[in-house]
Amino acid sequence: MKVLVIGQGGREHALVWKLKQSSRVCEVYCAPGNGGTAQVAENIPYKETDVQELIHFVKEEGIDYTIVGPENPLLDGIVDAFHRQGLRIFGPTRAAALIEGSKSFAKDLMQKYGIPTGAYATFTDLDEALNYLDQQQAPIVVKADGLAAGKGVVVARTIKEAKQAVKEMMAGKRFGEAGTKVVIEEYLEGEELSLMAFVDGEVVVPMVAAQDHKPVFDGDKGPNTGGMGAYSPVPHIPDHQINQAVETILKPVAKALVEEGRPFQGVLYAGLMITAEGPKVIEFNVRLGDPETQVVLPRLKTDLMDIIEAIYHHRLDQLELAWDDSAAVTVVAASEGYPGSYPTGRVITGTEEWLDEQDVMIFHAGTREEGEHLATSGGRVLSVTALGQDIASARDKAYHVLTTLSFDGMHYRKDIGQKALDKSDHSE
Repeated sequence: MKVLVIGQGGREHALVWKLKQSSRVCEVYCAPGNGGTAQVAENIPYKETDVQELIHFVKEEGIDYTIVGPENPLLDGIVDAFHRQGLRIFGPTRAAALIEGSKSFAKDLMQKYGIPTGAYATFTDLDEALNYLDQQQAPIVVKADGLAAGKGVVVARTIKEAKQAVKEMMAGKRFGEAGTKVVIEEYLEGEELSLMAFVDGEVVVPMVAAQDHKPVFDGDKGPNTGGMGAYSPVPHIPDHQINQAVETILKPVAKALVEEGRPFQGVLYAGLMITAEGPKVIEFNVRLGDPETQVVLPRLKTDLMDIIEAIYHHRLDQLELAWDDSAAVTVVAASEGYPGSYPTGRVITGTEEWLDEQDVMIFHAGTREEGEHLATSGGRVLSVTALGQDIASARDKAYHVLTTLSFDGMHYRKDIGQKALDKSDHSE
């Protein structure tokens, strides 16, 4: 079987790596890929948005399945375009993907179907938004309505800070068109949880849980990023709360999308807050999370290709997923300046010596091959994932590997997974 993965980040490298383990997959291509995917697959020079070129390649090469990594092509309707050509593709349609593409659509859907989330209001007028904030209390959350690469969320500690965020989004066009509409919502307190599920219509099969670290600096300080690291499992969040999230959030939202005439096929990601009142939704994404994919896929024992085919042929309810008991920790190494502007073209060293290590995976995100060298090409450059018998051992291994890697200006958080250790110690 020939497979094409669309995308160029760490998530796509993890997908390529996992698909290569399938006994049923003989060739994997990645468009456009990165320096890491080039080591395990064949990169092809098409952007994620080059839909017609990708369709032509799939037909010419006889690709059996195309798997979409990032959200932008999904929101642009790549799945619909492939379906019109009778081509097999994994991911939701444009109509179903709107649950990530518009924060206000997602909030309105949750309100309509009674899915637990924070109180909110939506604005397209700057003055109205500012007046509304005068009636609120901080902390409060301001979100750009559209896609902003994981950076369009500001958790404002003061009303002044919230107003500044609204002005930057709506008047300053900080996120372009994505910020012409903003959602201002209640700040939820509790423990964050990333819960992804394979979905086919109303059939929902959850994956193991993970926890992401969004702020760029230790201690959750600094601006939000696409994610600086993750770990799985999340030992201090009990199974009954995770099951509650599946029953009160994931299954109802899948059913709601069916009822709205937007049936979902693919991976649905719920960013949750486990509050004193139970799990509530922070956001939905319509694809695998990044960097959560880098800790969840290494724990998946079931052949990923079997799952993708089962969803495509509406047989997901007949599949039992198997998971490794190991813990996984991933730490992202980023360029200096990220999530703001950052340099590129810096030489990366040290990755080669870990290629054959069983419990260590280095997933590339912003890398490219330059002659004999690997060089940086993005803000999040690579992530080191390590497996261990528990979070502590996986974490130690990941941080050891990071000390052997190098590029000028390399930055990473030193506290990924520390929360799990602190909370576990506290509960003992």
